[in-house]
Amino acid sequence: MSVSIYNNSSFTDSPYGLQLRQTFATPGTFSVTIPAGINRVYAVVIGGGGAGASSTTSANGGGAGGYSAGWTYVTTSVTVGAGGTGTSAATAGANGGASIYGMVFAGGGSGAATNSGGAGGGATTPNQSATSTISYTGAPAAATNAVGYAGGGGTSGGSGGAGVSGGGGANNGGTSTVAAARGLITGGGGSVNTTLAASGGAGGQGDFYNGGAGSSGTGTSFGAGGGGAGYTSNGSAASGNNGGNGGSGGGGGGAACNSGTAGSGGNGVVYLYY
Repeated sequence: MSVSIYNNSSFTDSPYGLQLRQTFATPGTFSVTIPAGINRVYAVVIGGGGAGASSTTSANGGGAGGYSAGWTYVTTSVTVGAGGTGTSAATAGANGGASIYGMVFAGGGSGAATNSGGAGGGATTPNQSATSTISYTGAPAAATNAVGYAGGGGTSGGSGGAGVSGGGGANNGGTSTVAAARGLITGGGGSVNTTLAASGGAGGQGDFYNGGAGSSGTGTSFGAGGGGAGYTSNGSAASGNNGGNGGSGGGGGGAACNSGTAGSGGNGVVYLYY
């Protein structure tokens, strides 16, 4: 015998239709109003993507923001994590910010480290680490270049680990591309350091959207990495020695090269269904 949750008195949450009712895609903390009688909602929560790194030579791509989803009690506020901001300083990339609604939480992606791509976001935001954190599902942390719920960042020319949230690609001193791994949300591509004809790594290919292409050419004004695919848009292509931005919904930023500006991570997003 089938049982309907819509008219069964043993279910007190009374969800109706599971339609998308509210979307929050601007970074910050905001008030939320849920209609009276709705005691629980289903939330999809995505953290901001990590920024790519910049260097006087070549650098690494940022990791994708974390993804989590589930039922939660109703609360009156929501926080949407900002993507890490890319700079031209020869330093590690900035981490993405965490997003949260009720008891559903998603960490930001790691900004690219100086020696590795950033890790995908897990339960918390790692600090420019090639290793991801344990995810909200309890999935274990993924090591460098390893596949995991949140993939580890790439090193030594590696693409970064694939996962629900992918790791960023690592730099390469040669002419080969260093594309980031694919996933639901993906990290940015690494850059190359050469005066020969070369292409930077593409951002990772997402399940719904595409990563941006790395820039191609000859000389020192090319070879940056593309931005990773976000949950809600494509990553942008690199331009010259400037990395591409991650797609909205947590895509990781692409790496810069030869003192260009690294790509910023895509902002997080929160969807509420009830």
